[in-house]
Amino acid sequence: MTQYQQRETELVYYPQRLARTDTYARRLDKAFAAALHAQGWRLTAERQAILDVLVEAKHHLSIEELFDHATRKHPRLGRATMFRTLKVLREAGLVSRIAVPNNGYRYEAHYERPHHDHLICVACGRIVEVQWPEVEKVQEQTCRVYRFTPLWHRHEIFGRCQSCGKGAR
Repeated sequence: MTQYQQRETELVYYPQRLARTDTYARRLDKAFAAALHAQGWRLTAERQAILDVLVEAKHHLSIEELFDHATRKHPRLGRATMFRTLKVLREAGLVSRIAVPNNGYRYEAHYERPHHDHLICVACGRIVEVQWPEVEKVQEQTCRVYRFTPLWHRHEIFGRCQSCGKGAR
């Protein structure tokens, strides 16, 4: 299977040893607690439920999916807590948000994961994670030529996946 073919799960952990291990979850929990502490907040069961769902996810979660799964773990979780918690997670670099068609977003645990980009199907919403070392090299060279210091970047390519592209033009 190439990196461009469909996968059973969307979330690919580079390198594979990061893939939802207990030690990864513990390091992420510790970083989350530190980020909350920096905001003057404490780690509550509701906030932990949100992080747990993100770590256990096998695909990029919509806000509705995240809320649904997190409230199963902690029924008292409110939407305001979820939005505030996601903001802290994103600002701390622990979670990233991917824009999808129809003005929506999907979320993924981002902590300690190497840079990767996304192929996003506009028909079914499937997201495929890819790494392109050749593209990264060209970007680095271009920045050197223009004496530009990049802070971050992301590529999100919108199109149709193999399943949705059949017969569509």
